[in-house]
Amino acid sequence: MAIGLCLAALLLCACEDTTFRSSVPAYPVRVVIDTRIGAFVHFQPTSLGSHVVVNKDGYFLDGKWVNAVSAMDTWGYGGVVAYVSTMGYVAFDLACPYCAGRGSCQTCSIDGMNAVCPHCGEEYDLMSGAAVPQKSISHETLRRLGLVNADGRITITQQ
Repeated sequence: MAIGLCLAALLLCACEDTTFRSSVPAYPVRVVIDTRIGAFVHFQPTSLGSHVVVNKDGYFLDGKWVNAVSAMDTWGYGGVVAYVSTMGYVAFDLACPYCAGRGSCQTCSIDGMNAVCPHCGEEYDLMSGAAVPQKSISHETLRRLGLVNADGRITITQQ
């Protein structure tokens, strides 16, 4: 009996922690997008590829930065993108995980269906809803954020 307990204790100590840890630090995220009001009415689940980028400067919509966001909002490590993919609404931190793993916060820009890192050139497929790297430079997806869609209001938080 004592030998069995010792073996069990040794096995537990020998186990590796297999929890995935993103290279992108878990910075606070809180963004609320109301799709019922003027600026966001185009951002509906029927418009594949529609997206909103939010960071400390406000939000990027139709080719320009507009209105600062609420002082209560926070934007993660590299900004936030809310995107209408084939899986519905999805949200990601825009920091490139490849560059973040090397100690540099590089914010990806949106180019149609992809988020593109200006530094390493990796492209992350947003249309699939998973933000999978396309060029295999990075071995991580963009950091996925939690998203709740209720009554036309999309709330994005850390998962």
